[in-house]
Amino acid sequence: MKSNNFIERSIVGGLTFLKDSIFAEEVAQRGGFLQSLDVRVKIISFLLFILQALFTGSIPALLFLYALCLFLGLISRIELVFFLKRTWFFIPLFSLGIAFPAIFGPGEPLLSWQILGAKFSITHQGLQGAVVFVIRVITCVSFVVLLNITTRHFDLLKVLRIFKIPAIFIMILGMCYRYIYLFAGIIQNTYLAIKSRVGRGVQYQQGQGMVAWNIASLWDRSVGLNEEVYKAMLSRGYQGEALAWNDFKIRTKDWLWLFAVILLWIILFLN
Repeated sequence: MKSNNFIERSIVGGLTFLKDSIFAEEVAQRGGFLQSLDVRVKIISFLLFILQALFTGSIPALLFLYALCLFLGLISRIELVFFLKRTWFFIPLFSLGIAFPAIFGPGEPLLSWQILGAKFSITHQGLQGAVVFVIRVITCVSFVVLLNITTRHFDLLKVLRIFKIPAIFIMILGMCYRYIYLFAGIIQNTYLAIKSRVGRGVQYQQGQGMVAWNIASLWDRSVGLNEEVYKAMLSRGYQGEALAWNDFKIRTKDWLWLFAVILLWIILFLN
């Protein structure tokens, strides 16, 4: 019998994801290059990089942007293995599966074979289109992940508020980010408490009752916590509008970086 069942693997996997998120917050506080830039300038520059990757059809330009992303990660004191694990998981692999049928599209045949009377051909145009699509997805995902792990979560929320994103939307994101750790810990402690008292030998109907009771208990605790948090906000002067202090300062280094990004964007766009 395996030592870990499905529930244990799910909880461990969820906690591992949360630990990675906490580690990302630690990365955002390191003294790297991107961490030292003004958040607003960093977001604008990354948007330019992503737009360039979306609109270019040149494989060398896309490879250059991806290499630039990796270089920015290295000078921002990010471990390459950690970064690649976060960027190559799911979305790029999923895009690879989507792009695979495109290599058989119309165009000049590069490789042909026949199976059961049906002829298949890998075409030059189809292969090029698939490669461009996959590299484009990987590049865009890499820039988004790099922006996320080099910027503190609440700095991103403050920038959204400065850019006139509705306050209620930012509040929901901030509170979800805070309390997802709390509820994950509650779930883990509840499971360990059940396991320590009844072990693994729980019958199906008994297990259903225990799960239902814990779901109801967690819901009741979350509602109570919601009321307590709202009352605490009111006692501190909350009147329906979340205030975001704009303590960002654009320095000479930020202006030079933004100028270099715009210049590079123009050069890539003209080519």
